[in-house]
Amino acid sequence: MPLCVSVEPQKRHYEIAKGGRLHSWGMFSSSADAEIKGALRVARSKSRWLFENNDYFKQFLRLLKVNVVGPDGIRLQVKAKTAKGELDRENNSLIEEEFAEWGKPGNCDVTGKLSWDDCCNLYIETLARDGEVLVRMIEGFPNRWGFALQFIEADQLDETFNKQLPNGNKIRMSVELDQWDRPLAYWVLKNHPGDTGTASSTWGNKYQQIPAREIIHEYVIERPRQTRGMPWSHTAARRLGQVDGLEEAVVVGARVGASKMGFFTSKDGEPGAEEFEGEYDEKGELVQEAEPATFTRLPHNIDFKEFNPGFPAGEIEPLLKEMLRGTAVGLGTQYHSLTGDLTDVNFSSIRAGTLSERDAYKVIRAGVSLRFCTRVSGAWLRMALLNSQIGSLSLIRYDHFNKPTWSKRSWDWVSPKDDMVAEFMALKYKTKTFTRLLADKGIDINDHIEELKNDKALFEKAGIDIEAILKGGTANASATKQ
Repeated sequence: MPLCVSVEPQKRHYEIAKGGRLHSWGMFSSSADAEIKGALRVARSKSRWLFENNDYFKQFLRLLKVNVVGPDGIRLQVKAKTAKGELDRENNSLIEEEFAEWGKPGNCDVTGKLSWDDCCNLYIETLARDGEVLVRMIEGFPNRWGFALQFIEADQLDETFNKQLPNGNKIRMSVELDQWDRPLAYWVLKNHPGDTGTASSTWGNKYQQIPAREIIHEYVIERPRQTRGMPWSHTAARRLGQVDGLEEAVVVGARVGASKMGFFTSKDGEPGAEEFEGEYDEKGELVQEAEPATFTRLPHNIDFKEFNPGFPAGEIEPLLKEMLRGTAVGLGTQYHSLTGDLTDVNFSSIRAGTLSERDAYKVIRAGVSLRFCTRVSGAWLRMALLNSQIGSLSLIRYDHFNKPTWSKRSWDWVSPKDDMVAEFMALKYKTKTFTRLLADKGIDINDHIEELKNDKALFEKAGIDIEAILKGGTANASATKQ
């Protein structure tokens, strides 16, 4: 009789879909807004707590401002052209100069406290810390341009306010949407919910409906139909909290270890019992604080048992490093930038990591320039032209002059010689243009050419041959040609 062997068909499956005690995480799925609605308020509060109390998160936000906005800020560069296809330099400069004037403190925001650079820094810091940022563009504001910005805290978008409206629109977490989920209006709390004595009994008196065209609402969209944003620290916050707890435990352990103390006890128990000068709590329990070089007599029938957890001090540093490396990954930055720890890096590794980090900052800056700066400059230009604040330019030419670009962020290297040689080779072999090379440094080529002309004229007027100096001569080696 032949031997029959039964073979079970091999089952194919994704390991991530397994259940069980070790695979029970992430077993439920809901919409992006449903998950955000239940977590937003707590997540934002914890992120703000980190901002106020955690050095590493504070450093992350500082890195964002330094690398996204930068020391030179985000500068408007208008690229409107004449009928001949050439840059309209005169009128472009007028617009740029007027925008710079509007961007001075006292002009560009409703409080009169912020400059344009302050607005850009506050924008990116709020976006990262709170997960979303709201700015209202006020047209008709009482300044000579008739325009100013108003920052609104995300708390004033009540995530619990959800309503189906009679016209078919829906309010989802205080954002009014049409059938395509396009924002039409924002229902903003008239008062910050953290202020006392500002409650209102009816939602009509509690909220102010602001048209979407007046609101800049930016957040990172990670899932379709997502209406609100989560703090950028939401994956790293747990580790940052553990880092705080670890550092506190280490400090407490070190203090207890440094507070060596002892106790005197009598051999027969009775003599000296009345000499005890310690304290008891309300439950009658003995209370004794650890102080260095202190020896105390114990009362009758009391013995001392040492508690020494023996924390492995040698393992603290590698554990802390691993936790901070995970934190850096969650925040999207480099470990050495977040911590300032350069012990395990060399020039090649730090350069590779820094280049990757800078690319991420460029992406963030491009988003800020497009979604914030471009919308602001367009609304400002319309009101400035309406109020006749840019020379003789009129509102009828708004579309012609609304051609904004924004300066790029540039960085310097510790040893820039190799980069300059590489740039020279790129120009020589025409793999890069002067326009692109200067733009990567945040320099407009037209401004650069004008500055070169001005420099040359100044040196010629002073009788200095700058070319001779650059070739290795001295300032008075040769005078300018007569």
